[in-house]
Amino acid sequence: MLSPAYAFILLIMAVPLVIAFGYSLQYYVVVDPFGRRFVGLDNYLRLLQDPVFKVALRNTAVWTLTSLVLQFVLGFTLAMLLNAGPFRLKGLYQSVVFLPWAVPAFLIGLVWKWMYNAEFGVVTDLLARAQLLEGPVGLLSRPDTALFAVVAANVWFGIPFFAIMILAGLQAIPPELYEAAAIDGASDVRQFWSVTLPMLRPAIVVSLLLRTIWIANFPDLIYLMTGGGPANASQTLATYIFTTTYEGLDFGYGATLSVALCVILTLYTFVALKVGFARES
Repeated sequence: MLSPAYAFILLIMAVPLVIAFGYSLQYYVVVDPFGRRFVGLDNYLRLLQDPVFKVALRNTAVWTLTSLVLQFVLGFTLAMLLNAGPFRLKGLYQSVVFLPWAVPAFLIGLVWKWMYNAEFGVVTDLLARAQLLEGPVGLLSRPDTALFAVVAANVWFGIPFFAIMILAGLQAIPPELYEAAAIDGASDVRQFWSVTLPMLRPAIVVSLLLRTIWIANFPDLIYLMTGGGPANASQTLATYIFTTTYEGLDFGYGATLSVALCVILTLYTFVALKVGFARES
């Protein structure tokens, strides 16, 4: 009964992976069609010697970890507040909280890029008025602030995902567990650590795993807002793959970068599942 589903997954996932790995073993530059040839592991040796790859790898770790932690903490907090009980305009608050998830990424990038504009951007104006910046400064054009400016936009975009996942997990917890804990004399804090968190564990592990993979593979905001600049300050592996493949038209090296990112995320997935469900095994 499952064979059609397995065949479909194999078709849309395994086949492209095999093709990408094949490209990574070739010199394949679109503007040099007659030079295409098999080069073995040369692209991988180039990868190890590529300074931009090392910068992109470090930026990917910062971009993914920072975005993930802030999105999770804020999303978890919002979910707890929305689950606290009935209150006025609860439906309106839920709609506002979940709104960013419904906005296309390219629109978010354009809006936040405008908000960071040095001359009329609302964010830079507020920071300047608060004396956190020395006058209007383009945050996206400075190497020390470009990556974190894009992280802020990504955090705003990703909070609803965790809020939705955690809120669904909270509403699935049987009330009888809290009643039993209260009868045993457990405080609200004790109930949170002994009932809420253990019951939310599967939702937390799965949502963290999925969101990590999505963030690491998400070049849209960075490409729209900074293009990976200035001077590769906001370049991640996802944007480097995109620019190498579709701007540089180097399909061979772009595929090599893709294989490297796939291996990193596969290892992360294995470790995350092993750690996340360690007590259940």
